[in-house]
Amino acid sequence: MGTYRVAMLPGDGVGGDVLAAAKSVLDAVGFKADYQHGDIGWEFWKAEGNPLPDRTVQLLKSTDVCLFGAITSKPKEEAAAELSPALRGKGYTYSSPIVGLRQLFDLHTNLRPCKAYPGNPLNLRDDIDLVVFRENTEDLYAGVEWHPIPDNVRQALRTHPRMKRFDEVANEDMAISVRLVTRKGCQRILRSAFEYAKKNGYKTVTVVEKANVLRETSGLMVREARTMASEYPGIELWETNIDAMCMWLVKNPQNYGVLVSTNLFGDIISDLAAQLVGGLGFASAGNIGDSYAVFEPTHGSAPKYAGMNKVNPIATIQAARLMLDHLGERDKAERIERAVARVVAEGKARTYDMGGTTTTSGMADAVIGVLD
Repeated sequence: MGTYRVAMLPGDGVGGDVLAAAKSVLDAVGFKADYQHGDIGWEFWKAEGNPLPDRTVQLLKSTDVCLFGAITSKPKEEAAAELSPALRGKGYTYSSPIVGLRQLFDLHTNLRPCKAYPGNPLNLRDDIDLVVFRENTEDLYAGVEWHPIPDNVRQALRTHPRMKRFDEVANEDMAISVRLVTRKGCQRILRSAFEYAKKNGYKTVTVVEKANVLRETSGLMVREARTMASEYPGIELWETNIDAMCMWLVKNPQNYGVLVSTNLFGDIISDLAAQLVGGLGFASAGNIGDSYAVFEPTHGSAPKYAGMNKVNPIATIQAARLMLDHLGERDKAERIERAVARVVAEGKARTYDMGGTTTTSGMADAVIGVLD
């Protein structure tokens, strides 16, 4: 039995393929762990009406960290149509299990490094080294939504003068999602961002919001950023709007270091930043709370490639590296990163997204072959 207990949640589609590749690299670098398989994903939604079964939640509570593969998510109507016939019409509502994990375990910080490894033909440029900090439990992802609008909610909203122009819209013709941002949520993600910048030598933290329009929610985030910046005199705080940030990331991404934002905007810029350094096949994420963490590639389940040993596992290998770093196994983490950088630079092993024919397991073998 290993030192660590690690939950392994392959999920849907290619999740099993990429997790197997990452585990082979972890084994090769000498990481000792007791791996515990858990059920999550679309098959369990269809069969049980719950993509995150209670048994999986209990499993995670007995482990130190979790490695997660990929998930399939579909809109409400499609999800309901794919339920087992015995479960239809019984009030089951699909919700993303990874969002559920983030909220159940209060995994408030989503850490997404986006670093260009020289030699990757997919890089926009080779000098990009961004890290996105995305608040992970609030904002529009909090799940406070209505359709149709209940009468009591409608009455409360009518107290706001800006609702007057919607007076003639029927309850069933209106949908509302609440953008819920708390001071605590802002402070936690900002603290994570500033501390990371301080520890890793980044000279700037850029807060990405839309405070000129979303005056209260984005305004709270920006005000808290300004207050916290005074505690970090060696780090410059930059402020930008989400729309402008998308433009600047394409124009001059090399100028930025740590980016921090609320949940939805953070989701958007992290995917954009990932494409700058090779796409989602290179993008990993850590969902980190005070007492638990889940590490994952940020790509989807790609069901058409499931079991084909085809997709790029580097994002998942990098997620495993983030896990090692989180656990304090920094030497092993650094060895994996050096090996990934060397494989990319040499260019002999390239998966289909990079223009090559290397398989999922073949890419893992290439990384293992150059471990120092």
